Amino acid sequence: MQDELFGGPPEKRARGVQPAPPLAEDQALAAALSERIHLGTSTWSYPGWEGLVWAGKHSEATLSKTGLTAYAAHPLLRAVGIDRGFYRPIAASDFERHAQQVPKGFRFTVKAPSLVTDALLRSEDGRGQEPNPLFLDPATALQTFIEPAYEGLGTTIGALVFQLSPLPSSRLGRMNEQLDLLHALLLACPTPPAGVLAVEVRDAAWLNSDFVALLRDTGARYCVGLHPKLPPLQEQLPLLRALWPGPLVVRWNLNRLHGPYGYEEAEKQYGQFNEMLDPDPETRAELARIIRGTAGAGQEAFVTISNKAEGSAPLSVRALAEAIVRG
Repeated sequence: MQDELFGGPPEKRARGVQPAPPLAEDQALAAALSERIHLGTSTWSYPGWEGLVWAGKHSEATLSKTGLTAYAAHPLLRAVGIDRGFYRPIAASDFERHAQQVPKGFRFTVKAPSLVTDALLRSEDGRGQEPNPLFLDPATALQTFIEPAYEGLGTTIGALVFQLSPLPSSRLGRMNEQLDLLHALLLACPTPPAGVLAVEVRDAAWLNSDFVALLRDTGARYCVGLHPKLPPLQEQLPLLRALWPGPLVVRWNLNRLHGPYGYEEAEKQYGQFNEMLDPDPETRAELARIIRGTAGAGQEAFVTISNKAEGSAPLSVRALAEAIVRG
């Protein structure tokens, strides 16, 4: 009787992390984007994205554990980065759990452990100190990164990235040796079940014809690193042209105005990461042109953006999608 008087039983409130209601504008942009274009953010666990990605308030821990499905429901978010493996290797079972939470066509960009990509061992404050005997070691890379990622992520792999941290001066003076180490590492890696292997660097000394030849020989891609430690995007284009055609991998890490060591400054300035405080339309326009050309040539593009690029990664993705679609 009570149900009849008051219109039936009350609706149950959805439990867990729910996606923010999609905007018609975002749905239209997603429909206009090529399926070969995978845009996303560097990770997904930011409480400040309430209303942009999440429907309600959630802790960072909750979002990290159970927010990926809601993230992947956003029309424009077709990719995401997994950066935490840089600090500690990720098990195949954890990769598999992530893969099971995303729809068909979604792709992951994953950083290799620093155990393999740092020439210097890191102290607790993150600074390099002593020489790393496992730097670019093929067996360690296979065991801690390649094999678990292949097994757990499978066809959801977008790009597996060896991000090579800044080299000490002793190694920078012997770049041929570093190129030989990288060449041997990439040759030891079997072809991924999907996506690509890619190399991102933090020293401009890598960006030469020998590096291009190495990537061609191993079938790996250059990961465009948009970071103040590297030349601007325009100056990295010759290397992309030398490797054409092929998939595009981009990680937009940090706005150039913060300088090469500006991560902490950017984090403090951008707060909850829910506003685009430092827009960079020039980089965005050039990036959109490259992505359009890549997809138009039948190649896939894997692009992830950090909150520290413009202030809010979801808003940067939206603006980049607009630039791609509207030219």
